[in-house]
Amino acid sequence: MIFGTTQPESPNNQWCRQLDQFVKVHQLELAALAWGLWLENGDTQGTIGIDLQPQPRFVYCPKEAIEKLNESVENRLQEVLGIIEHYQPEVEVVMVAIGKEQIKLIHYEPQPAPPECFAEVGKDVDSLLNMLEQGLSEELQG
Repeated sequence: MIFGTTQPESPNNQWCRQLDQFVKVHQLELAALAWGLWLENGDTQGTIGIDLQPQPRFVYCPKEAIEKLNESVENRLQEVLGIIEHYQPEVEVVMVAIGKEQIKLIHYEPQPAPPECFAEVGKDVDSLLNMLEQGLSEELQG
């Protein structure tokens, strides 16, 4: 997690800027994916995560794993844990990106809300996963 003022871009944190750009462009699809996965699993698997190494892929991050990570970084992830704990899938998107020994929280309220995004996009979860993983791979290589 990067705290404080904006850090100069380096190869170790360039992925954060690229991920921000990807999320900005694909807000609707990410919200649709989040809602589709919520319909399939609720929060039984944990929080949706994006593992960026070696290739971007969507994974689940069990709450226990995030809590353990929080302990190992001297409780610097308390805010992230609070957001995850109070996640409202019908109105917001919450994902945790993992890359270059850092994590980044993706948290936004899409317009329209996630259920409408899912209906509007009109793709199943597997199609969304494939499309978003491919797009994210291209964004991070560029």
